Amino acid sequence: MAYFYLMKLTLQYLSDFDGNTKAVQLPINDWQKVLARLKEYEQTLKLKSSLEEAFEEVASLKKSKQTKQTLTDFLNEL
Repeated sequence: MAYFYLMKLTLQYLSDFDGNTKAVQLPINDWQKVLARLKEYEQTLKLKSSLEEAFEEVASLKKSKQTKQTLTDFLNEL
């Protein structure tokens, strides 16, 4: 389960001579928090994708008329 909450970050904006924002800076501790959160989200997305693929396989097997492998047979192959 992913928990979504806002992080309080200390940001500094860098602007050009015309006042257009060109970059954002943040303290290294905040950056490390952002990277850790990104890693969590990536892992969550990977798990979700794997589960979706597994459910699609199960649905395909249910529709198939082929003989299915039992869990015992599968485990014995390991």
